[in-house]
Amino acid sequence: MTVIIDTRHDLTLAGFSRAAWQGERLEPTRAALARVAAAREGFLRYLANLGDGSIYGVTSGWGYNARRRIQPDEQHAFDNRPLVAGAASFGDPLPTRVVRGILFARLANLIDGHSATTPRMVEAVVAMLNGERPVPPVPADGNGSAGEILALYHLFAPLSQTLDMAVKEKGGLVNGAPCAAALLADGALAAERRWALAAEVFALSFEAIRAPVESLDPLLGVLWNDADAAAALHLLGRLLADASDVRRGYQAPVSFRILPKVLGRALRAQRVAAAAANAALTAVTDNPVYIPPEAAHPDGRCFSTGGYHDANAVPALDALTANAADLCLLAERHATKLLDGAMSGLPDKLLPNAAAMPGGVGSVAYLPAAINGFLETARAAATVTLLPGAEGSGFGQDDIASPIFPAWHKHETAGRALERALAVLGVVASQALRVTDRGAPRALRDRLDRIRSLVAPVEEPSLRGLGSECGVLADAFRGEIYGIVAAGPG
Repeated sequence: MTVIIDTRHDLTLAGFSRAAWQGERLEPTRAALARVAAAREGFLRYLANLGDGSIYGVTSGWGYNARRRIQPDEQHAFDNRPLVAGAASFGDPLPTRVVRGILFARLANLIDGHSATTPRMVEAVVAMLNGERPVPPVPADGNGSAGEILALYHLFAPLSQTLDMAVKEKGGLVNGAPCAAALLADGALAAERRWALAAEVFALSFEAIRAPVESLDPLLGVLWNDADAAAALHLLGRLLADASDVRRGYQAPVSFRILPKVLGRALRAQRVAAAAANAALTAVTDNPVYIPPEAAHPDGRCFSTGGYHDANAVPALDALTANAADLCLLAERHATKLLDGAMSGLPDKLLPNAAAMPGGVGSVAYLPAAINGFLETARAAATVTLLPGAEGSGFGQDDIASPIFPAWHKHETAGRALERALAVLGVVASQALRVTDRGAPRALRDRLDRIRSLVAPVEEPSLRGLGSECGVLADAFRGEIYGIVAAGPG
């Protein structure tokens, strides 16, 4: 399959999933390339008639040298200064899927002519995405610049060294906010899949403790005036549609009853992130930005903006991170309550090796403590990401750095912790169903079978350590979320 791009409005989250995550090829239309060429011609006319006017990074230097005029005899050397000189960040690389996503998002500035670059730049970026040009590793850390130039210098340095760059072409590669768009889109897609996984695992736990199904009545969504909680109620009700008629005769613990509310809030954050990602992927964020010819400006216009700073991506990622941490807490509470016979009403043989162990503690009993460790990791990540304001952090014009990379790091950390917490809860719920000789509702049978294929229930007293087995299950969950692109860094 091939993702066809005609205008920037084709650079959607769905297209991002196909090109960045699923590895599909991308192809610009001939009309798109013609539009880029026309914009380039208009820009060159505009530049020729500029006189003493200034265009950042075109007739002037970059950053600290923005007030310095580039002389005609300096132009070629300026345009062809290797990007590697600014590749100052370092550390572990971004996952392959994210780098592909940055290349995908990079096209938003180019494809409608707003970077005033040449069609060959569009074709070169597409060639990188399609594996026809080299794609270097891009560090995930140390990207503390005002825009995203440190990461983009790494990404496009080989391209800048193999092509003779014309005026404004290099700036069209490294200015703007494709990293913010890609990191947000990556987080939104992962959150969507984690949410679906969490709903299934929590539904298994709900069934394992025999929680009254009345707390999932669809009417509650109406009473609560909460469309997202109503959607969670609907999904949980469908997953438990043919649940056992034998239920507790009294209410379940709070962590079970508030499940649709917490899942609903997570769904809301996911919707907001997806909408923000769609907007960011199609947004023109170049600096300076070129406005193609129009009636009042026959050669177009070109001027500086702050479009490269995405003010919506960071809070959207922070909300996803916070919800991942809260779902980790619910997972820990569910597992703890299932293992507490006085609270769950389940038999003591839920811990079949307890009697055989000194002190009477079985291996299953240790599992909530593992979730608690993952919970604390997620909670530590779930902090508000503010604009960096450290004294001395502003160099020249670049006096506020972009916080998008730290926000994505925190979401990745909390998301991985949630995957691990859900793996442990899935094993505890599986154990509870096994010792009470119950199966799963029809919609959850595949999920239970997949859990047991990697972590079989503890049947006899043994010294079995379940941590490594839960780790294998957590890795399987991660592969399920990210699909084929889970291979490679990250």
